[in-house]
Amino acid sequence: MSSHVAIVTDSTAYLPRAALEHHRITSVPLTVVLGDRALEEGTEISAQSLAEALRKRRPVTTSRPAPRVFADTYRAIAEQADVAGIVSLHLSAEISGTYDAAVLAAREAPVPVRVVDTGMVAMALGFCALTAAVTAEAGGSLDETVAAARKRAEDTSAFFYVDTLDYLRRGGRIGAARALLGSALAVKPLLELADGRIELLEKVRTASRAIARLEEIAADRAGGSAVDIAVHHLSAADRAEQLAERLRERVPGLKDLHVSEVGAVIGAHTGPGLLGVVVSLG
Repeated sequence: MSSHVAIVTDSTAYLPRAALEHHRITSVPLTVVLGDRALEEGTEISAQSLAEALRKRRPVTTSRPAPRVFADTYRAIAEQADVAGIVSLHLSAEISGTYDAAVLAAREAPVPVRVVDTGMVAMALGFCALTAAVTAEAGGSLDETVAAARKRAEDTSAFFYVDTLDYLRRGGRIGAARALLGSALAVKPLLELADGRIELLEKVRTASRAIARLEEIAADRAGGSAVDIAVHHLSAADRAEQLAERLRERVPGLKDLHVSEVGAVIGAHTGPGLLGVVVSLG
């Protein structure tokens, strides 16, 4: 069998299980710490359980995978006879130490490992991983696979609405001053990923107007280009489906449309009511 490049990502990509299996993508889980219990995202804590804990104001934090988890993952993949190298793609280093943990582990891996900070999260990261996998499946080298993933990241935008900035403030993902300003003015915040950081994009007076504006921003970003779109939510399935339907009607170049609930790690920092839209040029 000819050698190939293997793809690793982390659980915050929120790729469907079928996609992970079809493209042989390995996902390394992050951890949610609920009270005194450390739980792996995706297997030991659900989004629904996380949302309920947040509503009850139980202490919730998140944790990156330990470097040894990545080291074990790389070693197991390298034991496959046909693996020439690994491309390991992760959520923004500005909001998690996951990338740093992967870099540490890569130094000791038995095959070459290229670790990429995509600057993305959720399906913005997931689309990068899928592009890397398709490139590798077509016989792409390590450098070509990395370049394809980075290009996909450059062509991807992520926007989201949260009911309150309080969860982001608690987790240190947005400045306390900005969070306080939003609360004081009783506005509904729209945010974006910019240079790997969560930035306040606009302040809107009502939830309904904020969601309508989120739709406008996503449709404008897509324009007439061929795009993939993901709509994410936490405990807001009806809102997410309705938003997805409107985007399906408004975006002429739409190829794939994914609708899914985020996992516990991202949910811990956004809170229930999250709506997110990822627009990615295909």
